[in-house]
Order: sequence, then C-alpha cells, then structure tokens
Amino acid sequence: MYVTGWLIAIIAFIVLEAVTYQLVSVWFVIGSLGGLIAAALGANLPVQIAVFVIVSALMLAILRPLSMKLLKPKGLKTNTDRLIGEDVLITEDVNNINGTGKGKIGGMTWTVRSETGEDIPENSVATVTRIEGVKLIVQTKS
Repeated sequence: MYVTGWLIAIIAFIVLEAVTYQLVSVWFVIGSLGGLIAAALGANLPVQIAVFVIVSALMLAILRPLSMKLLKPKGLKTNTDRLIGEDVLITEDVNNINGTGKGKIGGMTWTVRSETGEDIPENSVATVTRIEGVKLIVQTKS
C-alpha cells in the first residue's frame, strides 16, 4: 500500500538531484529505497519512516564526506602557473604601500607586488613566488 508512495519519493528525490546535481538528495533516494523495501516486506508506516530516516542519515554520514573528497576540484591550473619560479624584470619601482610596481616576463607586462613588503627598484630582477589575480607576487633574488 505504501510502496507507491516510496516509489514517488524515489522519483521526486532523483528529479531533485538531477536539477541540483550537488549531491543534495541522493542520500534520500537511498533512504526511500530502504523505506520501499520495508514496505514490501510488510512493515507498518512508522517502521518504514524509521528505516528511511536511519538509512538516509547513515548514507549522509558515511558517503557524503567520501564523495566530497573524491569530487572536490583539485585547483584549476592555468598557463600562468608556469610563471611561478621564473625571473621577472622590474620595469617600475615596486612599493606595496603606494600600490606601484610593474614587471616584464615573457614579453608581457604585469602588475607586481613584493612578497615581503620591501621596495624593489626599477631594473632589478625578482623571482615570482605566486600569482594573486592579475598581480605577480615576487621576491628579490638573493
């Protein structure tokens, strides 16, 4: 008798998951399947609901952390990553406080900021330590 209700719940949760595709309701699909099995075995409605809640909670607690770890983006790599560790020619004095500084690397001019906050004079050579947005963060060569 309640089998149809659980089938509707399964379909509704599948549709919700398809619309969101964020692993939001897949746990409830599995829980509804547990409720469906309990109904098919002749369990009364409170037992079916309990099975649904317990199975959904278990799936959420056990599988969600694992799936988030497996599906987590690994940081988007770009062509600019190849600049890290490269030398940049400072073409305008770098002063983090005044927000000035330019450098040239690979034929392109970039905004440059000092990693340590120290001023870097024009015509110096520095090493790119990281990239923040469109700014090269550099450190003077020792």
